Amino acid sequence: KTWRVRESCKLSEPESERLEKALEEAERVVSSLLSVNRTVGSLLLSRDVNKYCKFVWRNSSLLNYNRCGRANRSYRTEMCLDVTIPEDHLSGCYVYPEADSPRRTVLRPEGVGLPDTDFLIYIHVQTTDKCRAEPGVLAYAVHCQTDAGGRPVAGVVVLCRDRLSGAAYSHQATVQTLIHEMFHTLGFSRDLFSSWQDCSSDQDAGASCSPRNKVIHSDGSGQTRIYTPAIVSALQRHLMSSDPELGGPLENLVDASAGRASSHWESRVLQGSIMAAALGDPTTVRIDPVTLAALRDTGWYSVNLSRAQSLVWGDGEGANFGSLSTCKDNSSTFFCSGSGVGCHFLHLHKGKCQTDPYLEGCRVYKPLENGSECWRKENTRWSPAENWSGEMFGFDSRCFFSSLFHLNQVGDVWTSSSAEGRCYRHRCSGPNRYQIQVSGSEWVDCPAGGAVQVKGYGGEVFCPDRRLC
Repeated sequence: KTWRVRESCKLSEPESERLEKALEEAERVVSSLLSVNRTVGSLLLSRDVNKYCKFVWRNSSLLNYNRCGRANRSYRTEMCLDVTIPEDHLSGCYVYPEADSPRRTVLRPEGVGLPDTDFLIYIHVQTTDKCRAEPGVLAYAVHCQTDAGGRPVAGVVVLCRDRLSGAAYSHQATVQTLIHEMFHTLGFSRDLFSSWQDCSSDQDAGASCSPRNKVIHSDGSGQTRIYTPAIVSALQRHLMSSDPELGGPLENLVDASAGRASSHWESRVLQGSIMAAALGDPTTVRIDPVTLAALRDTGWYSVNLSRAQSLVWGDGEGANFGSLSTCKDNSSTFFCSGSGVGCHFLHLHKGKCQTDPYLEGCRVYKPLENGSECWRKENTRWSPAENWSGEMFGFDSRCFFSSLFHLNQVGDVWTSSSAEGRCYRHRCSGPNRYQIQVSGSEWVDCPAGGAVQVKGYGGEVFCPDRRLC
């Protein structure tokens, strides 16, 4: 359940509607993926005895052992990341002034709690210092409290106020960001990794489990990884490798030098994952099997793995994929070099070969800033007479490396070029089997991993393997 907090900035009606719509969709998606053993009765959050109490009875032989003996007069309420938790959401707290007497004073009464709630997320819309300092940040989050089994029961998601306004607002990007932050608060967090539970018996999630304790280790190359059974199996299936060292790779850039694990997957290995450090264009982000395996390995959730979205990045590339030693040696077509226009690895966009801090010098094709989408018909920029490379934009168009150039009626060459990213129609005829169509041509078979020539054109179109259909 989500709860808009009173400290939030005031939003205009259209902005508030945008936020509510995004929250509803994110909550629906997460609820369809994860389930827990239901909380009996209403959810009540606990109070910190170290805050409301000045003195605690510590003699284990006393009736009131570990109970509060004297109240802290300056105690006001409970907070989480600058959010004041409503009194109605909190359990009561009491003072036992006599060591062996059941007589007590009510310091705060019991709240009514939240019925039918297993997890509560406070939504705080604010322009914080972090929002100002990092313009690329849309939101950030933290968990607030856990239950007796270590499962988070409440968290805060801070949404940067300015990101909800303006023409650049994207509903799908906001939904994906909310899901990303919810996953952090639900367990995919360096602050919670050590609390994950081993529920390897065939019992319900969270029913009878033991702590996993330390799950973070460095492999032989210094890559920080999470080693839990479902994560290792999911990554082995994805990369088609039996290497037992294939724990889930965590981002090395953030706090690794300080000995702290990241709360994100390593971008070089799991580009496009919902839990990568930077989410790209919404059409390129996936709720992938490795992330769902991680949430399963928390021990707190039953996970609907059938709803995982295929992560094309690195599929079948082997155990060494994405390492700093191999990303620059042209051993994988997922990485690139050079400066020409190419194709993003999902082939929905034209791309430019670029790096970023998370890629640590490795380079990938990232969508162009403007008009990169092959699937948008409105990106057509020229008349048929000017379309010498035969490009076609539309819902079924994808990006292909192509050196096609049109031949005029007397056979003269209009122009020629080296292979670069261009948009052509495609249609699937089976797994990893498809045809393409360029302007003015019939449908032609495009053999995956090979190339095809098209009547009326010089040059050829290169057909990606295991990326389409």
